[in-house]
Amino acid sequence: MKKFKKAIHSVRVKLFMTLSLVILLIILFLILVNNFVFGQFYIFSKTRALKSVYEVVNDYYKGEQVINLEVQLEKIAINNNFDILIKNNQNVNVYTSNKDFFSTLGQMKEMTSRFNSNMGEILEKEEHFNIKKIKDTQNGITYILLSATLDNGYLLYIRIPITSIQESVKISNNFLYLMAGFAILIAAVIVSYVSRKFGDPITQLNDIAKKMSNLDFSQKYRVSDVDDEINNLGKSINSMSDKLEKTIKQLRNTNIELEKDIEEKSQIDEMRKSFISDVSHELKTPIALIQGYSEGLLENVNSDEESRKFYAEVILDETNKMDRLVKQLLELMKLEYGKREFEDKSFNIVELEKEVMRKSQVILEEKQVEVLWETSNEINVFADDFYIEQVISNYITNAMKHVKEVEGEKYIKIENIVDVEKNKVRVKVFNTGDKIAEENIARIWNRFYKVDESRNRENGGTGIGLSFVKAIMNNYGNMYGVINQENGVEFYLELDLSI
Repeated sequence: MKKFKKAIHSVRVKLFMTLSLVILLIILFLILVNNFVFGQFYIFSKTRALKSVYEVVNDYYKGEQVINLEVQLEKIAINNNFDILIKNNQNVNVYTSNKDFFSTLGQMKEMTSRFNSNMGEILEKEEHFNIKKIKDTQNGITYILLSATLDNGYLLYIRIPITSIQESVKISNNFLYLMAGFAILIAAVIVSYVSRKFGDPITQLNDIAKKMSNLDFSQKYRVSDVDDEINNLGKSINSMSDKLEKTIKQLRNTNIELEKDIEEKSQIDEMRKSFISDVSHELKTPIALIQGYSEGLLENVNSDEESRKFYAEVILDETNKMDRLVKQLLELMKLEYGKREFEDKSFNIVELEKEVMRKSQVILEEKQVEVLWETSNEINVFADDFYIEQVISNYITNAMKHVKEVEGEKYIKIENIVDVEKNKVRVKVFNTGDKIAEENIARIWNRFYKVDESRNRENGGTGIGLSFVKAIMNNYGNMYGVINQENGVEFYLELDLSI
């Protein structure tokens, strides 16, 4: 039902219906003209022809024309299907084109009686002649009859049958009906061709417009070489589609940039709040120490020079710790919120590990810790060596703080395992000692979280070293973590090999 309704409202059906209606109206008009105008026009033209013959005959007998009357009348009778009869004053036939026309005196009298009666329809009447439309009841034929008295007293009778014209009108109407049927069939063929020629491009334009309304600009109108209105419309729609697509892309890009700006602003606000919260929390102790020792100096709690120097050294040490903490927090915030750009390059990770261990050599000797190496001499990776050095330093520093003797062994082991298939190298830093409780493994990467709550401020650090590791590795999208081993703890990270 929907398809039927859609078909009725299609351009093709509307065009066919319109053309068919026009054809029917034209045929109807021709039928009306044929019925009401053609017959009257025929009678009018024949009436004029009758008058013309009357004038020719009258002029001949007045001696104004020099012609062969019989020859002329014969031509007129044949060409116009006229029956012509001329009688003189003694009622003797002077000329007749049809022997049956008034062939007998009785017929003549009857005809004359009919001609002079009030029977029939008078078409035209003047002093010397009249023209009537009469019907002969004997044979059922309708005639136009001219009866006239010439200037010389002769009688002129001319008749023409008009029944044939009525038959012609019927035949003509039937022919028009037949032509109407053929015209509609031909119209259907023409409409099918025309509608396909004009309807298909319109349908294509409609489909393109629908897709454009859904912001789909993939379909374009197939432009042809024909310079017409539809082709020009197709060009305009293609141009509009390109401009809309370009404008919408610009709007989307602008919207994405705006969302990034809003997200960035939100991150900055979050970073600011987090920074203020962390600083406020972590600076309470050093500020309290500085305040306490400063008040002691002001109140001369210890008057000797050595005590005052100790107070001043504590204040200076706490101030340096505060400065270092604030700088580390700022750097950590930038790493966590993607505000730090890495300068990646190719470098030897083994050489970097040895350099970090060299800097820690004094502490290792003090703690009597053995360092084991299980690695090749050169493994090139692609990353920012500055930040990777901080990661390695944090792992090794963390290992040195927690290394303990287990079953007579006390060592730190550094191992590099290359995975060529994944194009990665896994760096492992292991230390003998206590394991990390399972519930704390996920927490140690948070800022200021310390597993060993008994550690004092002298050797406990700031508590954000592993947070640095987490932030740096998240920026690279590489794996990192910690695994409890049988006799200690192993921290690891993965780096991309240099191609």
